[in-house]
Amino acid sequence: MSEQQPTSITPSMTLAYQHTRFIMSAPTLAHCPADTGAEVAFAGRSNAGKSSAINTLTRQKALARTSKTPGRTQLINLFAVGDDDHRIVDLPGYGFAKVPEEVKRKWQHHLSEYLHGRQSLRGIVLMMDIRHPLTEFDQQMLAWADEADMPVHILLTKSDKLKRGAAKNELLRVRRALHEWEDMVTVQLFSSHTKSGIDELEKRLNQWLCPTSTTIDDQDTTPAS
Repeated sequence: MSEQQPTSITPSMTLAYQHTRFIMSAPTLAHCPADTGAEVAFAGRSNAGKSSAINTLTRQKALARTSKTPGRTQLINLFAVGDDDHRIVDLPGYGFAKVPEEVKRKWQHHLSEYLHGRQSLRGIVLMMDIRHPLTEFDQQMLAWADEADMPVHILLTKSDKLKRGAAKNELLRVRRALHEWEDMVTVQLFSSHTKSGIDELEKRLNQWLCPTSTTIDDQDTTPAS
């Protein structure tokens, strides 16, 4: 990745995530809305808590569909945050073991196409179950982001499943493991169950989605170092 120093931002413009609304579902990049404005993609394995994280962020119980069958949703789902120029994109849950290999390859092709071809994409929020981080799929996502020079913000989800000390230790371990990507990757703890980590996530999203953001020092969002 490029030699760009990680920054923590308190934006001069913030978005009302509780007013997020569904726009559409698209089978491929070609079916997505016009490539204008700014959007952030949420990605992760199907069992990493991605839909729950979006619902927690937006303070809505069922905005993003959750399922007990990981891998069921195979569409790109788009949501508008206030207006159509600020979007959250819920990517399909890739890499789940029970999904047929042919379907996996098709998903991965569309994902790579999206990351490299979508001009309005400003960053990726990558979900990892704190108990099983840095899977092969996670590493592939980071490699694709590296190729596309795309910043990544990692949510270590389900952090409530570990004791506080163990969760902090896992956070530090993941940061050390991602040291080579420290110029473009940040990491935080997140729990949809306890609602912890929402403010930190909002700050990162505002940085990416709001063009009037102003850079200042902030200790809440920490680079992967």
